[in-house]
Amino acid sequence: MNINRTPLFQALIKWFVPIAAIIAFAAWMYISPEGALGKLDAVGYAVCHRIDERSFHIGDRQLPLCARCTGEFYAAGLALLFQGFVSGKRSKLPSRGIIAVFVLFLLAFGIDGSNSYLYLLKQTSPGRLDQIPNLYIPNHILRLFTGSGMGIALAAVLYPIVNQTLWKVQDDRPALEWKSFGILTILIVCINLLILADSHIVLYPIAYLSAMGTLSLLAIVFSILWIMIMRQDNTFEHPKQLWLPLLAGFTLAMLMILSIDLLRLQFTGTWSGFPGLTG
Repeated sequence: MNINRTPLFQALIKWFVPIAAIIAFAAWMYISPEGALGKLDAVGYAVCHRIDERSFHIGDRQLPLCARCTGEFYAAGLALLFQGFVSGKRSKLPSRGIIAVFVLFLLAFGIDGSNSYLYLLKQTSPGRLDQIPNLYIPNHILRLFTGSGMGIALAAVLYPIVNQTLWKVQDDRPALEWKSFGILTILIVCINLLILADSHIVLYPIAYLSAMGTLSLLAIVFSILWIMIMRQDNTFEHPKQLWLPLLAGFTLAMLMILSIDLLRLQFTGTWSGFPGLTG
């Protein structure tokens, strides 16, 4: 007998998951900094170095994630939302041509990230790595655009995989086609240009969207993991049936963020970037 299918087990899970979600969220709320932006900082703190000089600012207030992570996670969150509206239950990966573009996005992300990391090491350890030349001086423009390109690619691959895992009846069409990919890319480029204009009107919602994009990606990945462990893949027919797996994914994401926050806070003693890393 499969214990996952017994009524008693299902009833216990339906009680356990919401209670665990409340406890995890309450614990994270308790340890995280005060204020709405403080809570967003605590989300970014779990996945980003949060170096002040490498972040956008609202006045003197650093955004929850660095410039690269801001681009990556806001774009991923927006791309998932965009596909939710235009793609529905489409479960096929994009065409080879679009995948090739994603490979270019990945290469740009890796090259700019590696060059930026080398520059950081040179700033923090003068003289030790001077024999290794930088390709160029890192800047926020490249961090934002390479990050957002990576975010688009992540969401475009994740979305059809999620649909392949969830639905009993699937729509066997590409979740992202050239037209929708072009619209999404233009939208992200326009938002990036607005971010670079350094307007508070834009940066405030981007702070929320980047942090929520981070949490959404983690929750979705953990939800899929939960579904696979519970052997519920390809059993869902309606979005209303997803409340328990999504809540379980959210709970696991919060537990991960809470654990990393506590460990990093214990190690560094600050909610800001890693001490000693600037540039």
